[in-house]
Amino acid sequence: MEFWLTFLPLVIYILLIILLIIGIILGIKTIITMTKVEKVVDNVNEKVESLNSIFNLIDFTTDKIASFTDRIVEAAGNIFSKLLFRKKKRKKDDDYEEE
Repeated sequence: MEFWLTFLPLVIYILLIILLIIGIILGIKTIITMTKVEKVVDNVNEKVESLNSIFNLIDFTTDKIASFTDRIVEAAGNIFSKLLFRKKKRKKDDDYEEE
């Protein structure tokens, strides 16, 4: 019984030391990996920022196209509504003249 009381704490201490060493190694590898990931993210960020001017140009172009099509649709709607309202007014004027 005395053997187990001295042997088991030794085994537990050895296992804890091994676990601590493994934790330290994993921590170091995690730090190295995070450094590499940070470099990749910085590289991607630089490339996206270099494309910012192209995105701004595309945004400006789409805004102008949308504005142009809005004007066309508005003009067509105005012409169509004028044609409809003129016909209705003429019919009412004709009705008054007949009476």
